Amino acid sequence: MSLNTDKINLLGMSQDMLEQFFAARDEKPFRARQILQWIYQRGVTDFDEMTDLSKKLRDRLKEEAEIVLPELQSRHDSKDGTVKWLFATDCGQAVETVFIPEPGRGTLCISSQVGCALDCAFCATGAQGFNRNLTKAEIIGQVFVANNELPPRDSGDPAVTNVVFMGMGEPLANYRNVIPVLKLLISDWSYGLSRRRVTISTSGIVPHVEKLGDECNVSLAVSLHAPNDDLRNVIVPINKLHPIADLLDACWTYAAKHANRFITFEYVMLRGVNDSIAHADELVGLLKNKPAKVNLIPFNPFPGTIFKRSSADTIQHFQNRLRQSGLVATTRKTRGADIDAACGQLAGKVSDRVRNRLGDKKIGDRNIKVVSA
Repeated sequence: MSLNTDKINLLGMSQDMLEQFFAARDEKPFRARQILQWIYQRGVTDFDEMTDLSKKLRDRLKEEAEIVLPELQSRHDSKDGTVKWLFATDCGQAVETVFIPEPGRGTLCISSQVGCALDCAFCATGAQGFNRNLTKAEIIGQVFVANNELPPRDSGDPAVTNVVFMGMGEPLANYRNVIPVLKLLISDWSYGLSRRRVTISTSGIVPHVEKLGDECNVSLAVSLHAPNDDLRNVIVPINKLHPIADLLDACWTYAAKHANRFITFEYVMLRGVNDSIAHADELVGLLKNKPAKVNLIPFNPFPGTIFKRSSADTIQHFQNRLRQSGLVATTRKTRGADIDAACGQLAGKVSDRVRNRLGDKKIGDRNIKVVSA
């Protein structure tokens, strides 16, 4: 459905934004709460069905506003229960969203950008380049569609119990649109998720990590992937702007503001690149005695990549070393690989507008030596 540019799309507007919208029309603030409940708790997008609004207000809303969802292009179901949706944006582009069912919870992995400009060497999204930020409606619309498409839980609650910003894009690079969505996810008037069930995953835009800690208290995951600046500069190029020491300082400040909530550090296991015991020991040196836990991610290949997944034994030895040194360390189970929905595989359809890439992807003697063993 195409957006009418003469109307305001209410989808994605937080409570304070909606209150401003209604105040400009001489309506009371409680109208915002009514709209939130209709859209996010009852799944209603037709103003005529919002029966606790006066007919006069409903008619005015139909003239001046609309509730437009992102266009669902396709759905793919994995044999392990994982679901991937492709949402059309514009000019033939698309973003991907993934639902991962697990005992006791259902996690939705949502996208925040069409592509990504951060150019991480091991990520399919980064290989696609970057086109634009998603709007508030395009981001929260992924949650709306998933809850509408999936059967409710046995309790009658919506299928989605956890939301992670781990899809396409760097969420803190789209800060202006991500913050209102976070507020909707945790608001009792909309989805009402626990703050611990909403996770922002960032490659480390330090000023926005600090700002997020003041504005919205949700769980934080950091895509670390290397234990030193020399290596991280190459595989996570944002490190050239925000090196590890600065990033960790921001993380510990964030944790301290929220009762020492643990920060999750994501670490993709790349064969011969970052998976040695020496790397594990460096990682321990960074994180020991801090509110940190490590999530090891077996690398998921995509077309054109030069990287390979560390062996299962290597990953296990790496994890054991971290645990023996006192760190909390887990290994992520790969899900949805048969539909290219696993971590690092999301690519969508992106028309790249970036002329100067953030990272130098030349992997060789001058940067990284990839060991084939």
